[in-house]
Amino acid sequence: MTEKHQHPHSTSRSDVRKHLLKQAYGQKKPPTLPEPSAIFATTPLRPLREFLSPKLYQFSYLAPRKKTNDMFQDKIFEGKTALVTGGRSGIGYEIARQLLNYGAEVYIASRKEEPLKEAAAALNKLGTCHHFALDIREPEKIDELAEYIMDKSGKLDLLVNNAGGQFPSPAEGIARKGWLAVINTNLNGTWFMTQAMANTFFLPQESGSIVNIIVDHYRGFPGMSHTGAARAGVDNLTKSLAVEWANRNVRINSVAPGIIKSSGLENYPPEMVAQVSGTIPVKRLGKVEEVAEAVLFLSLADYVTGETLYIDGGSRLWGDMWQA
Repeated sequence: MTEKHQHPHSTSRSDVRKHLLKQAYGQKKPPTLPEPSAIFATTPLRPLREFLSPKLYQFSYLAPRKKTNDMFQDKIFEGKTALVTGGRSGIGYEIARQLLNYGAEVYIASRKEEPLKEAAAALNKLGTCHHFALDIREPEKIDELAEYIMDKSGKLDLLVNNAGGQFPSPAEGIARKGWLAVINTNLNGTWFMTQAMANTFFLPQESGSIVNIIVDHYRGFPGMSHTGAARAGVDNLTKSLAVEWANRNVRINSVAPGIIKSSGLENYPPEMVAQVSGTIPVKRLGKVEEVAEAVLFLSLADYVTGETLYIDGGSRLWGDMWQA
């Protein structure tokens, strides 16, 4: 709009500003604000990290990283004590290895003494790793393990229930002995270990984290119905205990791996393993490192409890190994 066509009562922004300043200061001259550069020249900026708690800083982009592919801050588990059952090989071994790399003191437990001792010797090169041979189906041995940890470390911060076992079989072919062996290991053994460590450590100290390793049973587990039933029981137990123990500052979550390329695949027919990749949306098997990273994340995530995290490349949503 040109000047000659302006409305007689129209006012420019400059006029409004002058009017407001006159009302505020009268005939006094308005204060002159210093230039930003002058402010910063006399007032040193505080580093942003000073406004963050140590824990928030560790998770923030500000924290230094030793390697670009590290998911967690270096030594984030320093001062923590962890127990990994089934820790002599496969997924359990990788979980123990990563915990040691990040500064934890680690206990591994498994049934066979000699292979367990060898695994502990290798892991000890990374940090402090203890070993204890036991069968998780035997509550008395679990109590001995709890005493052993108490004597050596005086506390436990993390329990990873990774021990378990199963075998492929159509439901009608599962013998009673086989059914009971899988249920007693995967469900009862997990419960015995969880209850013992909770009563010995987590509940009295009112802190602790439990991560259960189950299976991808989202749509059932045809071909291994015994472990599907057992692991579904652990999944539900996870949710129940998460609520019961929340006010004691004890968190419990589950990780449900899909088909993972690990030593556990040796128990399955090669032709079965060979055709698996095509049934997975991402067209590959999972890695033990990916499962371990999920376990470490859940053990650190203070506001997450009662959850099951699927590490399966989308298998729970699409694809079937079992042909109906």
